[in-house]
Amino acid sequence: MSDVSFLIVYVDDVARSEAFYASILGRPAVESSKTFAMLPAAPGLMLGLWKRDGVRPAANPAGGGEIAFTAADRAEVEARCAEWRARGVTIALEPTAMDFGYTFVALDPDGQRLRVFAPTGG
Repeated sequence: MSDVSFLIVYVDDVARSEAFYASILGRPAVESSKTFAMLPAAPGLMLGLWKRDGVRPAANPAGGGEIAFTAADRAEVEARCAEWRARGVTIALEPTAMDFGYTFVALDPDGQRLRVFAPTGG
């Protein structure tokens, strides 16, 4: 079985989403066109941004999943939330304790959910 090495998110405006993800990931795209951009998300993992109206078969609306980012602890969750809020990112769930850890949820420009969490014990 192969490892997951690539995630694709369907977007309305590739340039807008590319700028958004480059900002929150702190890395520029390694490939970019009007219909697709690719950014390194983590070691061995790429994030693709594909223009929604070019996807075949057609893509479902956003909101059926999340991109999750692990934080070291509660303080890092709070700091990342404050940083993203300062950049104008919409925060859908303020930092809160849940059964799996301390977390917040933000939205990308297309309404995709981005969860940052510190696992319980962090």
